[in-house]
Amino acid sequence: MACDDNARLLNAYLDGELDLVRSLEIEEHLKACSDCAQELRSHQTLRRAFRSANLYDRAPAGLESRIRASLAREAGASPAATFAPSTSPAAKSRREFWNWAAIAAAIVLAVVLTLRFSPGRDARLQSNLVAEEIVSSHIRALQPGHLLDVPSTDQHTVKPWFNGKLDFSPPVRDLSEAGYPLLGGRLDYVARHPAAVLVYQRRQHLIDVFVWPADAQPATPRSEISSQGYNMLCWQSAGMDSCAVSDLNSSELGQFSALLRQ
Repeated sequence: MACDDNARLLNAYLDGELDLVRSLEIEEHLKACSDCAQELRSHQTLRRAFRSANLYDRAPAGLESRIRASLAREAGASPAATFAPSTSPAAKSRREFWNWAAIAAAIVLAVVLTLRFSPGRDARLQSNLVAEEIVSSHIRALQPGHLLDVPSTDQHTVKPWFNGKLDFSPPVRDLSEAGYPLLGGRLDYVARHPAAVLVYQRRQHLIDVFVWPADAQPATPRSEISSQGYNMLCWQSAGMDSCAVSDLNSSELGQFSALLRQ
């Protein structure tokens, strides 16, 4: 199957709208085409992000009381000021219906505009998308054979391995003396950037540290978050965005990230 055909059918495949034969053809294509596989993962990440409760903005405090007060005032107003006088019960009923409809439409428009242009909404959306993407990449890497491209506990082996594969040099530290031994590294792709992933261990827990060049407007979350049972901490240092993700408890993950930032 050509990539052009796959791009046209990828959304239908994701939604389960294809027949069995065509679905199997796409799955075989995805095994051989990394670009299409990455495109599918991006669609899956976007879907999960839009279903996340973190993307929804709460209505401002007091909005409900203001709406109810406005409705009460409108209900008590005389409809004769808007429409031609009529004593017919049917005409009165129609006037009341259209008055309520106009009020409801105005309220919906006001709420939509408030949420659409609320400060930081786009930044929060992008931040949540990146967080979901990182967690999804971490989960995929836990599958057999996906964790490491360069298995090594030697930082002087891992760091040079990235040369020529990335347009930046990720900082690599061995924290074995602190109880967080380095296991190796791999390549990944985060927020439309090639990323280095450094893999550490804490007892039976694996820690992925994603590193990529920082943008002027960072898209990664600046505080600790949890998603799908995993904890994540992100920070920016020396022109790099870094995110550590693991099923390790938040306290030890915080200690680990503090050691990396030293």
